[in-house]
Amino acid sequence: MKFPLLKIDGSKSETIEVSDKIFNLKVNHKLIKFVIDWQLNHSKPRTAKTKQRNQIRGSTVKIVAQKGSGGARHASKKAPIFVGGGVAHGPKGAVYKIKKINKKVRKLALAQTLSKKNSDKNLYILADVKTEIKKTKEFNKFLLKNNLANVLIISDTDSLKNINKSARNIKNLKLIKQEGTNIYDLFKFKNVLMTSSSFIKIQDRILNEKN
Repeated sequence: MKFPLLKIDGSKSETIEVSDKIFNLKVNHKLIKFVIDWQLNHSKPRTAKTKQRNQIRGSTVKIVAQKGSGGARHASKKAPIFVGGGVAHGPKGAVYKIKKINKKVRKLALAQTLSKKNSDKNLYILADVKTEIKKTKEFNKFLLKNNLANVLIISDTDSLKNINKSARNIKNLKLIKQEGTNIYDLFKFKNVLMTSSSFIKIQDRILNEKN
């Protein structure tokens, strides 16, 4: 499948070969949400922690007789029902709700997300930027010409060095390296612009079953 290439200078457009195994997939929204939940679960540290009843210091002596007191049966003051006791079902710190997910599932969700962006006509591929763009005005002109607002730019290392200075101060734009491509950012921004080298590496990573 041929896909058009954009160029910073607006010169004659070229094409790049892309795989149908990435761009023409049926989208499973439940799968994508599952991967986004996994990503958000790992994106922030779990610092909140409460003590469970087995972590409270105190006597283990039975506080009242089992029968005859006229009240409910209680075994320990450390039970969650008492003030100063443990907390039932509270946050457990760093080990709280750690989710695990297979690498193949993550790759499939990434491929389906790219397919959805393509079907929505919100995916663009940019020819690698060989020379540095120093003026924000120049790069912003390219974005406006191609109607690229609210855009995520996925770049290879060399292109990133050449566009970082001119793109970093533009509103509603985020620059990331191709190694950091993730589904959350792909959905957070309306348009996705990928450099040709970064797209080839991402495509190879998805199609390579060993990775």
